[in-house]
Amino acid sequence: MRTQVGIVGAGPAGLLLAHLLHLAGIESVVLETRSRAYVEERIRAGLLEQGTVDILTEAGVADRLHREGLVHEGLELRFNGEGHRIDLKGLTGKQVTIYGQQEVVKDLIAARLATGQPLHFEVEEVAVHDLESEAPRITWTEGGTAWELRCDIIAGCDGFHGICRPSIPAGLLRAYDRHYPFAWLGILAAAPPASHELIYARHERGFALATMRSTSLARLYLQCAPDEEIAHWSDDRIWSELHARLARRDGIDQVQEGPILQKGITAMRSYVVEPMRHGRLFLAGDAAHIVPPTGAKGMNLAIADIRVLARALEAFFTGRGSEGLDAYSDRALARIWKAQRFSWWMTSMLHRFDGGDPFEHKVQVAELDYVCSSRAGAMTLAENYVGLPLD
Repeated sequence: MRTQVGIVGAGPAGLLLAHLLHLAGIESVVLETRSRAYVEERIRAGLLEQGTVDILTEAGVADRLHREGLVHEGLELRFNGEGHRIDLKGLTGKQVTIYGQQEVVKDLIAARLATGQPLHFEVEEVAVHDLESEAPRITWTEGGTAWELRCDIIAGCDGFHGICRPSIPAGLLRAYDRHYPFAWLGILAAAPPASHELIYARHERGFALATMRSTSLARLYLQCAPDEEIAHWSDDRIWSELHARLARRDGIDQVQEGPILQKGITAMRSYVVEPMRHGRLFLAGDAAHIVPPTGAKGMNLAIADIRVLARALEAFFTGRGSEGLDAYSDRALARIWKAQRFSWWMTSMLHRFDGGDPFEHKVQVAELDYVCSSRAGAMTLAENYVGLPLD
């Protein structure tokens, strides 16, 4: 087989890249080791920056997003039992939208299938070869048959545990890694959300977040130990802890209980590799970086990467040179590190660190108080939360 761009991974990054290339008249083949059902049904975070919504809209894949997405013009920071609203729209003129990552994936798969271009699920033994040549290759097996795809470019959009990043020779990438001393226990409950906007709560027992997937599905998170056993968290214990950490000083209890449909524990980690390119292989999304979920930047960063990469590939294949490809890593990393800083800041400000240091607690409360009482402080949070400029 022969194509212009071989794309490993059918998550938001790989699928959006394939769609943008199609709109530019560039051929691609998408390979995914998981089944279509798995990638469409896996529940992931779903807070979209204004820029992400704009990119999907411009690409013609946002009709359902605009019908079903929940637009948020603000968020609440809650500490010492009191809530403080950050007016995102008033401060920046922008907003965010709640729309599940799996819904974005469904829309992009539908768009890909409508083009008739190749999209292969459940492939095995995927490997990339000849990355430093002008004719890199991808090999895999499918249904017991071995395949080889010759490309001009390979896009590694296969996530943190994919094969593309490890295929780069040792010593050519520099990794920046930070593990946090806590994790998130997340649940999806068949219950109305606690509020029509997100609530980020700093409590002496640990962080809590109240968000939603729809008007009838609540998504809630609790800070827990990184080695926590999910079996130790009964439904009663989860609800009790949510009531406590999201409690208001005026006694009003906003947490509404319902059947817990899913529960799981997510580690907190920051990770970046530099550069995001080796020869004709270009990394994007989680293959190159992950962020703690506090700042809601994961999928948004992946889509920002793809916007830069797609434009560079369009210039390359239309004879306008390789300058964009040569600059891709630096351009993407400039935004990635700003998002890492914001995610680290939000995480550090809202979570209880081991030992319950009284000094640390006082500093966190002072930081929250400053953000909520200063227009400059609130603006810093708001402009990062809705998404920094894409250019």
